[in-house]
Amino acid sequence: MQVLTNKRVLLGVTGSIAAYKAADLVRRLREAGAEVRVVMTRGATEFVTPMTFQALSGKPVHLHLLDTEAEAGMGHIELARWADVILVAPASADFLARLTQGRADDLLAAVCLAGGRTPLAVAPAMNAQMWASAATQENVRLLGQRGVLRLGPDEGEQACGEVGAGRLLSAEAMILQLAQLFAPGSLSGRTVLVSAGPTREAIDPVRYLSNHSSGKMGFSIAAAAVEAGARVVLVAGPVVLPTPDRVERTDVISAMEMHDVILNQAKEADIFISTAAVADYRPALALDEKLKKDDSRLKLDLLPNPDILAAVKQQFPRLFCVGFAAETQHLADYAQQKLHKKGIDMVAANWVGPAAKATGGAFGSDENALHLFWCGGELELEQASKDKLARQLVSVIAQRYVLHERPDSDSEGNKVINIKR
Repeated sequence: MQVLTNKRVLLGVTGSIAAYKAADLVRRLREAGAEVRVVMTRGATEFVTPMTFQALSGKPVHLHLLDTEAEAGMGHIELARWADVILVAPASADFLARLTQGRADDLLAAVCLAGGRTPLAVAPAMNAQMWASAATQENVRLLGQRGVLRLGPDEGEQACGEVGAGRLLSAEAMILQLAQLFAPGSLSGRTVLVSAGPTREAIDPVRYLSNHSSGKMGFSIAAAAVEAGARVVLVAGPVVLPTPDRVERTDVISAMEMHDVILNQAKEADIFISTAAVADYRPALALDEKLKKDDSRLKLDLLPNPDILAAVKQQFPRLFCVGFAAETQHLADYAQQKLHKKGIDMVAANWVGPAAKATGGAFGSDENALHLFWCGGELELEQASKDKLARQLVSVIAQRYVLHERPDSDSEGNKVINIKR
């Protein structure tokens, strides 16, 4: 069972005799659906070659903190930002000590330090006496207080011949515990309708009006909603992206097609997340034959396309609707105007064009940042991969949806009783 589908695991391997077991862990993580990148300490390379992990992960192995090419883009920060979880397995006694001290004297330690909100897990592996030492136990205690998840160790016979605690936890057990970090269920039993990508408005059989939307954000949101337990229906404009696992996909071309399909699907939906960049206008007449070029100016008569999001909210007022606002200026003002004008429940706004340089650009980029607005509140989601950002957004949507359905509940869905005195 792929319990880590679409998850990004950054695996740190340290200098422990159990380093060879990390090779099998990489294989099993990928079987569980995860994308894996490996960071090795210098000590780890004495036990297993980087080529082994490169072959198993399908990705280059990261070794050096001061790698000129990688650090030109602040490599250790980018690695930490890429990951959904950082797992150090095996974690040697030395690495646990350096992690406790907040050291950043090699790439793996620097990545852990730069992880910020990224979950960090360690799987200790060492001699039983080293594990039982007061120093190691104090280090483990301090790391636990800081929110570091400990996986194991296991007990049994060790490479040195001793028997006791200190063996690396099995790959299966580690994967099950990692999966709990992403436990689905916040949208269990709900149907989520997502629109994604651009639309194309035909001028003639070979030309059309469109925009730069890649559809990546919408597809990431569809995958995140599935992980949260929802049935997901994805209505996609013309994009070249694989369908996320367990997502029901319908492809459309024009805004009118998207309008009709979405209004039909909205009948069974609980939540509508409108990420599609729908063309605002279409040619009044789409020619049957190719328009021939001449030296005269060309004038196109354009008609406005229907506002799909507003139409959905008007026809299904109880449907929880989330819109997207891609802006080049006055982001907060325009996003809040959209929120109130369309009567929707939430707007996720992001910069595009020259204003998006700080976030790497939204259209076509693998990263983004979002500013969320709802009636009486807002929240900024900092720059991250679109997959990671989508999970954060879906989590917020799930919380707001509970309040939308049950206004007398808290964000966890627990009924709140107000006692009048």
